[in-house]
Amino acid sequence: MSKLLFALANNVLCRVALGKRFIVEEEEESKSKSNSEDRLVELLSETQALLAGWCVGDFFPEWEWVNWVSGLRRRLKRKLEGLRQVCDEIIQEHLNKTTSCEGGRGGGSREDFVDVLLRVRQRDDLEVPITDDNLKALVLDMFVAGTDTTSATLEWAMTELVRHPNVMKKAQEQVRKFASSTGKVDESYLQHFDYLKAVIKETMRLHPPVPLLVPRESMDKCTLDGYEIPEKTRVLINAYAIARDPQSWDNPLEYRPERFQDAGNVNVNVLDQDFRFLPFGGGRRGCPGYGFGLATVEIALARLLYHFDWALPQGVGPDDVDLDETFGLATRKKSALVLVPTPSQHGSPIQGN
Repeated sequence: MSKLLFALANNVLCRVALGKRFIVEEEEESKSKSNSEDRLVELLSETQALLAGWCVGDFFPEWEWVNWVSGLRRRLKRKLEGLRQVCDEIIQEHLNKTTSCEGGRGGGSREDFVDVLLRVRQRDDLEVPITDDNLKALVLDMFVAGTDTTSATLEWAMTELVRHPNVMKKAQEQVRKFASSTGKVDESYLQHFDYLKAVIKETMRLHPPVPLLVPRESMDKCTLDGYEIPEKTRVLINAYAIARDPQSWDNPLEYRPERFQDAGNVNVNVLDQDFRFLPFGGGRRGCPGYGFGLATVEIALARLLYHFDWALPQGVGPDDVDLDETFGLATRKKSALVLVPTPSQHGSPIQGN
């Protein structure tokens, strides 16, 4: 499941941002035919692994030289140069496609995210021009923020559902009730899946996709709860600890989606001013793509629950599921999730591209 969910998240982002599919192939022949989109995802995964690793200089700035001696900085520099090169290729490919369309060829193709950015930057009324570096940064931001976080949330959701069969049954019953008339889950149904939304919220509370929010820097000296914070101090918010704090949540280690249907929490949203729950950050610097990311998780999870019944492998019980985490830019399962799907009678498995 882990590999498939990662491919799903990358496929969605590739089609939205770049207009192409991300395809995972096992054959050696296909590996030799990697394109710019596949190389982008591969380089991003490798770069994120380096960024999430132990970096002595982050904790002891005077020992920054250790990162150079160990080769960490050199490896990271090579990966970043590779990312810039791949982004150059992607932008040039889209420029060529735009020129081709203007020449009367391929005019029926749909615009993707890069196409829109290239079109917008031609406008004369922009207060700040969009440079090639801006384009590269925006594309990288989409993939860095949207691949690991989306796939990790889906992976943890399926993990908790198979560990709590009653929760899965309740979520499946709701999804199948609304979708049975058409035989598929459409985005218009998502507004009716209040329990599914509670499942996703509880998953993101117990397993926040980003355990440490994007760093902030204090603009002025201030005092917070008796602690003096100097000007230009880098501040890290531990969303993982807040979500498991007994002062914020009753029985915080218990997986109970119903808590988000209780009177005190029913209005808690993923991007709100309730600072007990910050899966996408908050305020003006909250994640700008939270709506897209949340919709991707909701529709994917709803279709998995509608089209299939899920079980653990033979001989594995709910209490045997490994919940160990590996920390990085996103909180992922340390061991891959393995489940046994059975097509349900409510609808045939999803087909098409």
